[in-house]
Formats: sequence, C-alpha cells, structure tokens
Amino acid sequence: MMKKFLALTLCTALMTGVVLTGCGSANKKEAADNSPNASSGTTNAKTWIIATDTVFKPFEYTNEKNEFVGIDVDLVAAIAEDQGFKYDLKSLGWDAAVAAVQVGQADGLIAGATIKQERIDSGWIFSEGYYNATQTFVVAEGSDIKSFEDLKGKNVAVKNGTAGADFANSLKDQYGFTVTVFEDSPTMYQDVLLGNSVACVEDTPIMAASIKEGGLKLTIPEGMESEGAPYGFAIMNKDNQELLDMFNAGLANIKANGKYDEILNKYLK
Repeated sequence: MMKKFLALTLCTALMTGVVLTGCGSANKKEAADNSPNASSGTTNAKTWIIATDTVFKPFEYTNEKNEFVGIDVDLVAAIAEDQGFKYDLKSLGWDAAVAAVQVGQADGLIAGATIKQERIDSGWIFSEGYYNATQTFVVAEGSDIKSFEDLKGKNVAVKNGTAGADFANSLKDQYGFTVTVFEDSPTMYQDVLLGNSVACVEDTPIMAASIKEGGLKLTIPEGMESEGAPYGFAIMNKDNQELLDMFNAGLANIKANGKYDEILNKYLK
C-alpha cells in the first residue's frame, strides 16, 4: 500500500513539474492544419496527455543535445500530424507513467509496453501492435554464462512490471536462479556491471542500442531470448477510445506512406 501511495505521489509531483511537449504550439497547429482529419473539418481541439518512460533507448531517451527523442516519440508525432490532434508528451518514468494513466492524470501511454493478457485483464486497452520485440538475457563481457543452465544458484536483475521480468520469472524455478527487481533500466544494467547479478533481462532492441551507443561492457548471449511479442499504445479508460482509434488509424497510414519505416530506420539501422 505504501509503495502504491509513493508511486502516485511521485506521479502527481512529476505531472506538475517539467513537461516534455510532443509539439510546440506552432507545430501543433501545423500538424492539425495539414492532416487528413483537419482537411475534412474533424480536427480534435483537445490536447491529449500521453505519458512515457524516461530511459528506454531507442524508444524514448534524451540525446546528446538534451532533446527527448526515440521511436515512440517520433511515432506519436507522426501519428498526431496524420490525424490532426494535439498532445503533451510527459516523460515520467515507467511506474509513474503507468500510474498517471491509471488515475486519469494522463490519457494514454507509449513506452515500449508489451501487449500481454495480464495487462489486458487488469484494464489496459491496447492499440494494434506497432513493433514486435523479443526479450533477452544480458551478461557482462567475459561472463561464463552461456545458457539458462548456467544461471543455477545465481541472481538475475529485472525491471519492475516488464515483459523481461515476466520472462525471467517464468524460468527461475526451472533453472534455479533468483531475481532482484529494479525500477529502471540503467540501475539494472549497473547491477550486472558491478557483479551483484550475473545477468539482467531486457527487450532485445533496447539492449542492443544501449550496448552500441552507451559503450556498456555487456553482451547478449545467443539462444537466451524469448519468442517475442508486440508493443502497443495503451489507454486505461474507455472514454479515451477516440485517442486509441486515432492512433490505430494514424499508424496504418504512416505504415502505408513509408513514414513508419523511416522512423525505425533512423534509430535501428
């Protein structure tokens, strides 16, 4: 109960603090004026509040110019432009972002959220999948961990509430390892680098990008990944179905016109 209270307190504090706006006022107007919906006279005047994570590279992160960027950031911008709606993108961190949508302080969530039945059963309403990702175990450079069998008697770091955590928990009894939970990816990585855990579990594209661009002394063993599942945009209130519908329609349009591939190639190639 105390953890939930603290999460909601953090969420409220952050929501009233620094806001990362998906489009400036001029860009919002331009996006609306040039969109298909705008031309048909159905531009949505509401500014939708969309919550996201802070560090989930390459889907959302701060670059060397202190700009908030990433696949999710660019997808929302492209979809908003296509559909003619305005939005404020709030970078809150995973737990606070989920809490903000749950309590109605944000309308939607985009943060590399895996579409899974457990979330649907608890009230998440997902869009069509926008990216298929696997989860993988990650070890320190030079590690002798080469397979799940090598994890016996060892500890594995995971990020709270993620598909990676689910993947690790589904294997821990079978292979005899323990799990330690962290609130963010960088701290989880550091636990492995410090030797407190022999491995962590992360979405494969995020881990590959973090190792490549961050120079992390971590490596991805072959054959220690999940089957994979799609990421989805999510709402948790049926009153926001309009936003979900616009996301789905815009996603289909940017896939058709090539903008979607352009965004993925920007960050993954």
